[in-house]
Amino acid sequence: MINDRDKKELIQYRLEQAKETISEVEKLIASDLLKVAVNRIYYGIFYSLNALALKYNFQSSKHLQLIGWFNKNFIKPELIETIYGRILRDSFKNRSDGDYAPFIEFNKEDVVDMLDDMKKFILKINSFVEKNQ
Repeated sequence: MINDRDKKELIQYRLEQAKETISEVEKLIASDLLKVAVNRIYYGIFYSLNALALKYNFQSSKHLQLIGWFNKNFIKPELIETIYGRILRDSFKNRSDGDYAPFIEFNKEDVVDMLDDMKKFILKINSFVEKNQ
């Protein structure tokens, strides 16, 4: 188990990592690297979700387990609005499709919308973590 100071630092690191990923995605979209942008969109969301999990002492190396934990503990009891559960689910599916499905292509306009959703998700988780310290 990590001490409280290290835990707070790691939470802040994950939140910053999520925010930094936003500018990465913007550059990838501008360069028409849409599959990579979709991958990074999910990981930006994932980093912020990791910060939330750390705050509540939840650990998992499995993405679907982390997503399930989030839905069970924050979406279902309506601590966080259901739209954020959809954003997380969609970003995971899009990342999986982009990484593993053959012949998948993404439309630039759709990826820009995904980026907007990513920004909303990261902002929501950041404010939730800071508000509930």
